[in-house]
Amino acid sequence: MKTGFFWDETCFWHGGGNYAQMLPVGGLVQPMDGGLPESPETKRRLKNLITVTGLADDLVLQGAAPATQADLLRVHPAAYLDKFKALSDAGGGEIGLRAPFGAGGYQIAAQSAGLTKAALLAVLEGQLANAYALSRPPGHHCLPDWPNGFCLLNNIAIAIEAAKAVGVGQRFAVLDWDVHHGNGTEAVFYDRADVLTVSIHQDRNYPLDTGRTDDRGRGAGEGFNLNIPLPAGTGQKGYLAAMERLALPAISAFAPDVLIIACGYDAAANDPLGRMLATAETFGLMTRQVLDLADEVCGGKLMMTHEGGYSETYVPFCGHRVLEVMSGSTCHAHDPFAEAFAARQPDPRFDAYLDEIMSEIAGRL
Repeated sequence: MKTGFFWDETCFWHGGGNYAQMLPVGGLVQPMDGGLPESPETKRRLKNLITVTGLADDLVLQGAAPATQADLLRVHPAAYLDKFKALSDAGGGEIGLRAPFGAGGYQIAAQSAGLTKAALLAVLEGQLANAYALSRPPGHHCLPDWPNGFCLLNNIAIAIEAAKAVGVGQRFAVLDWDVHHGNGTEAVFYDRADVLTVSIHQDRNYPLDTGRTDDRGRGAGEGFNLNIPLPAGTGQKGYLAAMERLALPAISAFAPDVLIIACGYDAAANDPLGRMLATAETFGLMTRQVLDLADEVCGGKLMMTHEGGYSETYVPFCGHRVLEVMSGSTCHAHDPFAEAFAARQPDPRFDAYLDEIMSEIAGRL
């Protein structure tokens, strides 16, 4: 079996609002070229890169149907969906916080969720060894009735509920290594014991008020949410240690039917919305870690869905490296930033600080 790569051209057509980076234009905020950092180019260029290098030949490229209304209603209330669709049909707008969209945004968001759903079902049903969904718009910040941070529907939650509805999975682990806290996915499953949510993120980046280590779940879900906030400047060594010491043991103990990765690349060293020092090789090494874990605990069942990452030049190389490792392909794209980013890794004296933080988190488990 091969690695699946799910994508759809219409996901590149999703448009944002009149923004200057994270700020709505108006008052003293001037318009700027590019506008919203959640641009189609990061993902379009990833798709282009795997085609140009030939990596696409080692993958199973395919599309998927949009998520259905029934799929969406398992996660999002009808009142929210109705409001979203009405605005979309009227030409677009903005709901929630920093979640703008243009005409047809509702349909494109459903398409994005459909890619994640199809990728998860294909893995759980044994059609693919593992799979990657090039979803856009992203989903991990979207609560059931509150979209934010560019996320309009919670792609991963929709996929999980669809899988449960057809009886192909009961226990799901979600590991989110986007630089921002996966607050939406956390909120959807916060009271439940059938989904373990783990988020490794830059401390107090976005949202500012979520992602704390003492947020461990509630009621039946107590103990099934794990936040790993890392300090700005954490590099490859720190990320791999956080995985090895905290995230992977928690997932192993949970013993899920499938491991889902909320795969953001905004922890990369030159991302405009993060202050971390991860590299393409960091993402490749973390991919190796989760592949090995999936082999141990869930028969190799692993699915990734694309979340953030806002460097148009670097996201393609990070994603290419992840897909190389997932597929076992020998088709390699040299990282043009490798030498510069290797020189920017934190001073060894930073290790003691990181060790203290991770020991404190471990003590709360």
